[in-house]
Amino acid sequence: MGRYVFRLPDVGEGIAEVEVVNWHVTPGVTVAEDDPLVDVMTDKATVELPSPRAGKVLETNGNPGDKIRVGSELVVLEVEGAGEAPAHKDSAPASAPVATKAAKPPEAPAPEAPPVELPAAPVAKAPAGEKPLASPAVRHRAYQLGIPLQFVAGTGPAGRILHADLDAYRASGSRTAPASRAPREAVEEVKIIGLRRRIAERMQQSKRKIPHYSYVEELDVTELEELRAHLNARHAADRPRLTLLPFLVAALVRAIPDFPQVNAQFDDDAGIVRRHAALHVGIATQTAQGLMVPVVRHAETLDLWQVAAEITRLSAATRDGKATRDELGGSTITITSLGPLGGIVTTPVINYPEVAIVGVNRIVERPVVRGGQIVVRRMMNLSSSFDHRVVDGWDAAQFVQELKRLLEQPATLFVA
Repeated sequence: MGRYVFRLPDVGEGIAEVEVVNWHVTPGVTVAEDDPLVDVMTDKATVELPSPRAGKVLETNGNPGDKIRVGSELVVLEVEGAGEAPAHKDSAPASAPVATKAAKPPEAPAPEAPPVELPAAPVAKAPAGEKPLASPAVRHRAYQLGIPLQFVAGTGPAGRILHADLDAYRASGSRTAPASRAPREAVEEVKIIGLRRRIAERMQQSKRKIPHYSYVEELDVTELEELRAHLNARHAADRPRLTLLPFLVAALVRAIPDFPQVNAQFDDDAGIVRRHAALHVGIATQTAQGLMVPVVRHAETLDLWQVAAEITRLSAATRDGKATRDELGGSTITITSLGPLGGIVTTPVINYPEVAIVGVNRIVERPVVRGGQIVVRRMMNLSSSFDHRVVDGWDAAQFVQELKRLLEQPATLFVA
């Protein structure tokens, strides 16, 4: 038998370190070649590392949340035949963290404090689900006194509750409310690791480095929604269903050439703004693990249905954890939408190192004044944020107004 040391490989793009997310094995288990050993998080994606050899796991190095440098010992296996001699601990790179042995099992939770004894709850006098019998005057007085009628014994005909019964209930010292509930004292500690930590780091980086400002504009999308419904009905059998997002992407395609400063990435370390002719639109997507941003590339080359199909494909792949690293990076501007939960106004955080993000709020029917008449229209707000270092407020306002013009008159999306 021999010992085989599996060292953390370079999982792509010259990454120096990764974060341990989840172990699939523990010391003592036997694995076959290509069985999953551990999930690690790079800058953009979670990668599953398979076992290079069959054997018995002797050691695992790193707990979930630990960062491990490329080349560090990750797993030690007992294998048939000759193995690879493990490197001495002091031969690891100087900046590598000290490897932690097999992941420690979670500590047993501290025993909960015994429940506080409470006085016995009053027993309901009326049968469950039945309304207590009482006159309107008695009900009104019980309401004023804070007496729940279901706990009052009625002495009138058929158990009807009388004013005297209310007086007797008060005199008995019975509680006037259901039994108090035991206070909740538990505190759950959740370690921020994996994708959630990556999201936290990126949001902190974005808010720390970028001086955000937001601009909100109201849009009348009545005609746009009518066009969308018409196109979906006409092409239900042979084309993808259109949501609002493909139309917004089409509006970006038309507006960006006149406002190149918002379709850009700011390398603040080098002091360079890179304005892109190509439109690579990030679509903020909620997954079970957290928020991710797959990218519709070269949106300027796609029609409405191609954009819709690509958004659907990328969103599904991202939620299933199958999106590639290339599909999760390289956006030049991002769209974020909470769908029917979109609220009235949001202040979206820019997807660093971009300089602009466009937020879609909920569509609602509201009365508005048009031509001196009050009419019901479908209204929606666009909530957009910009990097004030490179996008002036006037330019941002003009950009959003151009999106408004295009979306309120959707025919202009398709004419020169």
